[in-house]
Amino acid sequence: MAVTNLSSAAEAYTKALGNAVDAKGTAVGVDEVNTGPSFSELVKEAGKSAVDDGLNSETVTLQSLTGDAGLAEIVTAVSSAEITLETVVSVRDRVIQAYQDIIKMPI
Repeated sequence: MAVTNLSSAAEAYTKALGNAVDAKGTAVGVDEVNTGPSFSELVKEAGKSAVDDGLNSETVTLQSLTGDAGLAEIVTAVSSAEITLETVVSVRDRVIQAYQDIIKMPI
């Protein structure tokens, strides 16, 4: 049977989409909604973690002055803060580079 007008074609297409169901029971062509955290939530959590590492390093350093922290704890806390800072700087540099690349794109 040939479709002769536009409205009949649209109705046939809608009916075909309604009939097309994949193994999960969702319509074909419908994107699944991701229920995970958003990008902004991930960045916020990473920033909070970086700040917490820095504060932990400072706390352990202050505890070392009073004799409450050992040398191993101090070295571990400071190296953890250093790695976190290097990561943050690296990500910042990548974001700046991406921004500059976008700005240079022709319109």
